[in-house]
Amino acid sequence: MAIKFKKLVRKNIRKTLPGEKLQEHGITFEKLKSGDGKYTVNVMVDGVRIHRVIGKESEGVTRKQAEDFIEQARTDARKGRLNLPKGRKVVLGFREAAEKYLATLEKGNGKDLYMKKFRFDGHLKPFFKDKPIAKITSFDIERYKKHRQEEGAKPGTINRELSAFSHLYTKAIEWSWIDHKPFAVKKLKEDKGRIVYLTPEQIERLLEAAKQDQNEHVYPFIVIGLESSMRKMEILSIRLEHIDTDRRVIYIPHAKGGAREQPITQRLADFLTGYIETAEPGQEWLFPSLASRTGHTVSIEKPFRRVVKEAGLDEKEVVRHTLRHTAITHLVQAGVDLPTVQRISGHKSFDMVVRYSHQNGKHIDSAMNKLEKRYQIAQ
Repeated sequence: MAIKFKKLVRKNIRKTLPGEKLQEHGITFEKLKSGDGKYTVNVMVDGVRIHRVIGKESEGVTRKQAEDFIEQARTDARKGRLNLPKGRKVVLGFREAAEKYLATLEKGNGKDLYMKKFRFDGHLKPFFKDKPIAKITSFDIERYKKHRQEEGAKPGTINRELSAFSHLYTKAIEWSWIDHKPFAVKKLKEDKGRIVYLTPEQIERLLEAAKQDQNEHVYPFIVIGLESSMRKMEILSIRLEHIDTDRRVIYIPHAKGGAREQPITQRLADFLTGYIETAEPGQEWLFPSLASRTGHTVSIEKPFRRVVKEAGLDEKEVVRHTLRHTAITHLVQAGVDLPTVQRISGHKSFDMVVRYSHQNGKHIDSAMNKLEKRYQIAQ
């Protein structure tokens, strides 16, 4: 049965003066000093107080959207009660669910664990806190997206966080914590922008600056990134036993796209041979760290930024991932076919490799020049 309104009707809303409010059935309309109107809701649903800002009139928000939000919250609550897995007596809060999710993935050799932990601990858990996972709605997710955008996060960064968030729910259903996803995740549109990569001259400056830096790990980190296209954590978590210099490969057990063997150049194989020969007895990692819980270095941001600055490069443009972009871009520009580039880079999606071909066209110009010379058509 539809709710009947007596106070919060169009006639009264139009008459409301700046600073005045109209409240009815858990919905509040407030006339702001700017003349704009703002809708909020404040209701109890299954013993949980829900207080949300729905939006402003200037954003196209009406009383109907506030009503829809309340009805959706109550519907989700009913579903949560009806679909609660058998035998479960305790409502699982988001923070607890995230910790159990990460711990379970770690036991089962889950992929991209370092970044998943970073996203949950740094952003998702502080925002959703202990709200029951069965009661998080699409509206909550939209609030999260807005919150992260206000913090300055880029669409791509937010989308990676939403992917981790959504994967938690996929596993929660698989592990019978909940029966269904109580929301739909809509990703933000990403601006692909241009791919930043280093020229040979810039590479030389960067390596020279790295050689002079006080941090002993930053130079080999940069060399490996440029000579292999490996990602940051793939490099920092290299085990000595996984380096095969004879076959010129490095085994990566927990790569983003699944375990793989990373091809390396002969120059890098020779470089790593020297490191292996001088390793301490019993040394397990290429980049060991006694202070790290994992046993290996997990952060190299500060020395890397220091080296970039010393090399006279832009710290905002040249980041750790630029090493990967550089290696892949130069492979494409050297005329290496894209399936082979994908095999070397470890990209799961071929479309990602195609981006390098589209955005770095020097090799295409060279190819067309060769075609022109083959024909030698007289003008």
